[in-house]
Amino acid sequence: MIKLTLNEAMKIGFIGGGRLAFALANGFISAGLAKPEEITASCHPSDTASAQAFKGLGATALFENKSVVERSEVVIVSVKPDVVVPALREIKDLTASKNKLFISVAMGVSTATIEKTLPSEARVIRVMPNTPALVKEGAAALSRGSRATAEDAKLTAQLFRAVGTCDEVPEYQMDAVTALSGSGPAYVYMLIESLADGGVRCGLPRDLALRLAAQTTLGAAAMLKTGGHPAAMKDNVTSPGGSTAEGTYHLEQNGFRSAVIGAVMAATNRCKLVNEQLNN
Repeated sequence: MIKLTLNEAMKIGFIGGGRLAFALANGFISAGLAKPEEITASCHPSDTASAQAFKGLGATALFENKSVVERSEVVIVSVKPDVVVPALREIKDLTASKNKLFISVAMGVSTATIEKTLPSEARVIRVMPNTPALVKEGAAALSRGSRATAEDAKLTAQLFRAVGTCDEVPEYQMDAVTALSGSGPAYVYMLIESLADGGVRCGLPRDLALRLAAQTTLGAAAMLKTGGHPAAMKDNVTSPGGSTAEGTYHLEQNGFRSAVIGAVMAATNRCKLVNEQLNN
C-alpha cells in the first residue's frame, strides 16, 4: 500500500495522455505534488502531439500501458469510458497493479466495474472533473471504491485541488455532479454567448459585448465565492423599478430558472442511462 505524506512528491502515471491528463500533470507539477521526471503517460501511437506535450513538461511519454503502471504509485485512468475496461484488462495480471491507487476520471464507469477489472488488492477512486481544470479553475468531486481508504481520498482531493476544487460525495450522487459541474461549463458558455448577443442587438460591437459578458460572469462567480447567497447578491444589483428588475422579470416570464434546472435534471437522467449501459 502507498505510504505517502500529503506533501511528498509522488510517482504518478496516466493511462491516456489527452488534454485533461496534461492539464492535471501540469497542475500537479506546479503544486509540487510531483516532479516532472516522476510522471509517466501512455498515449495512443497516433497521438504524437500529446506525447510531445508531456515530454515538454519533462515527463515520460510512452505508447503502451504496462510500463506506466510499473513506474507509478498512483495511476490515473484518463481514457474514454468505453476504453476503460479494455485498457485495465491489459494490466490486470501485472504484479505492479496490486496495492496501488487507481483514480478514474472516466465519465459513468463505476468504481465497482473498475474494481472487478483490477486485482483484488487495488484501491479505486472515481473522480468527475470538468474542463476548466485546463486553466486551474476546475470543479471536481470524488467517490471512494470499496477498498479505498480515507488517506486515499485525502490524497486524491489534494491532487485535484491543484487544478481547482474537489469535494467528496457518495457515488450515487455522481450522475448529478456530472450533470451540474461536468456539463455546466456548456450551460455557462451558452449564457455568455446569449448575453453577448443581447449586447450586439442593442448596438454593442461583438468583441466588446463578448468581453463584457465573459468578465461579468467571471466577476459574479468570484463575488459568490467570497460568501453569501446568490439570491441576496442578485437583490443587491436590483434597484426598485430599475433595468435589472425589468430584465430579471423577463427571465422569470420565460422560464429561465426552470430551464436551467430542467437541463441539469435531463443531463442527470442521461448520465444514469449511460452508466447502466457502461456497467452492465
